[in-house]
Amino acid sequence: MGRGFSAASRRDTHGFPGRMLLLSIVALTLLSNVLADQKVFNLDIVNVELAPDGFKRSTVVPNGTFPGPTFKLNKGDSVVIHTHNKLTDPDMRRSTSIHWHGFFQARTSSMDGPSFVNQCPIAPSSTFDYVFDTAGQTGNYWYHSHLSTQYCDGLRGAFVVYDPDDPLAHLYDVDDDTTIITLADWYHDVAPVVQNTFFSTTIIPLQDSGLINGKGRYNGGDLVPYAVITVKKGLRYRFRVFSLSCRPFMTLSFDNHTFDVMELDGVEHDPMPFQNADIYAAQRISIILNANQSVDNYWIRAPPVGGNPLSNPKFNASLTLAILRYEGAPEVEPKTFNVPGPKLDDTLMHPIASEGPGKLGSGPPDIPPVVLKISQPNPPFFDINGISYLSPSLPVLLQLLSGAAKPQDFLPLEQVILLEPNSIIDITIPGGGAHPFHLHGHNFDVIQQGSMTSPNYVNPPRRDVVPINGPTATSNTTFRFYSNNPGAWFLHCHIDWHLEAGLAVVFGEAPSENIAGPQSQIQTAEWEALCPAYDDLAPEFQ
Repeated sequence: MGRGFSAASRRDTHGFPGRMLLLSIVALTLLSNVLADQKVFNLDIVNVELAPDGFKRSTVVPNGTFPGPTFKLNKGDSVVIHTHNKLTDPDMRRSTSIHWHGFFQARTSSMDGPSFVNQCPIAPSSTFDYVFDTAGQTGNYWYHSHLSTQYCDGLRGAFVVYDPDDPLAHLYDVDDDTTIITLADWYHDVAPVVQNTFFSTTIIPLQDSGLINGKGRYNGGDLVPYAVITVKKGLRYRFRVFSLSCRPFMTLSFDNHTFDVMELDGVEHDPMPFQNADIYAAQRISIILNANQSVDNYWIRAPPVGGNPLSNPKFNASLTLAILRYEGAPEVEPKTFNVPGPKLDDTLMHPIASEGPGKLGSGPPDIPPVVLKISQPNPPFFDINGISYLSPSLPVLLQLLSGAAKPQDFLPLEQVILLEPNSIIDITIPGGGAHPFHLHGHNFDVIQQGSMTSPNYVNPPRRDVVPINGPTATSNTTFRFYSNNPGAWFLHCHIDWHLEAGLAVVFGEAPSENIAGPQSQIQTAEWEALCPAYDDLAPEFQ
């Protein structure tokens, strides 16, 4: 959520009354795990003109590229990411913040990134250091702006944490830079224009093109060369697939090939064979593809799904393509055809034994289930339990650190749900709508979804983004997690236009434990300075 544009201003209150509530807390530094490395990166957030589908436009991108650079770590590493805000284009937001999607941020809720939940935005011409520990997590993550709809202008990239002792490593031969696949939607208008059009017309924005590894085409555009992924016959490849989408889900397939899905959102699962997969905004999967076909070129397809194609004549879903090229094949476009086959079904996926499937048990949750009812009485804005999320005037984490512990302690322009510590929590969202909901600070067991009529407590899939896609109004999606990570954690639809339209809540987890004790929040002086610096900006820079 954010400030500074006419449609968004309806949702926010300028200024930060009550800033003096912030406790005076001594800045602490993170202690690196002596058995792992601390990796240091520089990230310049800049405006440059790019044309990934042949249409040149100004962008907001990390280090001048789309997608941004891929962060690569090994299990146990920590990071320092020097983030330099060099944005200058007045047609887009010039402040920024970055979310490191999927990382738990234990004791570093201040580094999670969502503006006005965990931090104030980083002002133009300033630097902020994101410092956090990956804490044993491995697999596929990503990063993106978390200020309003800014990531739709390009601030998105992949983040991989490799496991040198991967228990499934015997199933594949190749896992390197060449096996990273990003899927994205792309817009020719800048996000503030698209957003304001959405708010004024209630028509869901439709992308101009879909991109695979940063390349794509649109109706009437240049014949941009498609991305090429080269394989060698006889080898098995672990493809790490990242949805960097702002809105649509994309259906991934490889002509003439099946694949085994082995990871969902950083959690390895028992491999299952499929021929295509719907990958929703912000989801990540790893697949194993056996290059066992004839030496040739094969289409990789990922058509974006959703929205009315007639609303944007430029968009053509069938042009979201890349090329799978076997070594020795001619450098030409494929002539293969797509044959529909079994589609990834999350309900068939089960975490591997070392992930502890069913570890949260089959008993009732420790508190009554949290039921979140989505409605839209005032389109395009959304309500959850009758409340449309508004960016608070004081970030929720600051309120927790200032002693807020009861619902009435929080500022009124937000919806905050308080969670007791060390409890099994069930979140139930009735109905459908294909909203991909993401929970910050945790992953969760999806115990019921889609057409399921009873929960699976034994070995449910575990991930951090789940689509609310029940087939009927009486369907429900229920996921379960354990509240062992104090902090302020967003739960929101990852269709960025829907988040900006209020489809979100915030969890204030274990309020008192954020302030004192072994799980108290680590902060830096830089982080404490973000809000005063942002407050001092003229509105056009916010």
